[in-house]
Amino acid sequence: MTRRIFLQATAALAAVCVFAGAQAQTTALKFQLDWRFEGPAALFLVPAAKGYFKDANLNVSIDAGNGSGGTVTRVASGSYDIGFADLAALMEFHANNPDAANKPVAVMMVYNNTPASVMALKKSGIKTPADLNGKKLGAPVFDAGRRAFPIFQKANGITGVQWTAMDPPLRETMLARGEVDAITGFTFTSLLNLEARGVKGDDVVVLPYADNGVKLYGNVIIVSPKLIKENPAAIKAFLQAFAKGVKDVIANPDAAIESVKARDGIINVALEQRRLKLAIDTVVNSADARAEGFGQVKGPRLSLMASQVSDAFNTKTRVNPDAVWNGSFLPSAAELNVLPNKK
Repeated sequence: MTRRIFLQATAALAAVCVFAGAQAQTTALKFQLDWRFEGPAALFLVPAAKGYFKDANLNVSIDAGNGSGGTVTRVASGSYDIGFADLAALMEFHANNPDAANKPVAVMMVYNNTPASVMALKKSGIKTPADLNGKKLGAPVFDAGRRAFPIFQKANGITGVQWTAMDPPLRETMLARGEVDAITGFTFTSLLNLEARGVKGDDVVVLPYADNGVKLYGNVIIVSPKLIKENPAAIKAFLQAFAKGVKDVIANPDAAIESVKARDGIINVALEQRRLKLAIDTVVNSADARAEGFGQVKGPRLSLMASQVSDAFNTKTRVNPDAVWNGSFLPSAAELNVLPNKK
């Protein structure tokens, strides 16, 4: 073998080793949403589509979900590494499974306020929480707003409510038909679903929990204890890439829906653009979020929520706020500076 051929072979081998090393450093992460591929899913689909996760040496697969409770359970089981779920659902899991070895942990706040609200038709005469006394409310049994309703009820002195359970697709239909007086649900989901059923937005009364004495946090990014132990760097990289994507989504929500359409080609683009904007305005870029800082929580508010969830959900043990939250993986203040000033 000539020196030239030897050097070429050595260089080629070195390139292969470098490439193999780079490949080996890529971490595969399975991520599950809380719900279907709708507008708010763009918060995660945009950083994936723009290659932000890939640039962070992450290979992130994103799957739709069927409720926060299911997401928490699947991350706890190890089926998923990371998920997006309602903080109350995470707290409930912790308190009802005190001996579980793999309780997921929240690492970033996304919905600083719960999106839950009570919605009624104006013709019902319901204008304030007090008007719900003795009324018939409807929601799926696992609905976050229904689960947390005792907190809303206590804050507003509501009595005599009767509940009707139904599958999610029937919730808004039953309200539109007058089969229930009001429903609970995420505002950006149920309000637009009502419009899709022929109800004008101006004919709907919306009573957001956040505006009526209930300062619960909403959805958070959760991770498995296994990932925390084995690859904390991957968590930090994921959150950095996610924050970068959120800034892009807020800057141009209309364009962001293209990432959602790529995953579900039959979505109504205009409807999902409205849904995303509504989510941003009410729970992502809310006054509370801007006051506390995107991604972060405040200790006293977290502790209050832990106590309220313990009571409202009648958990086996009391929720320990220190056990459900770990803010050590959050990006820098500069990277978390994604919220524009409210216009």
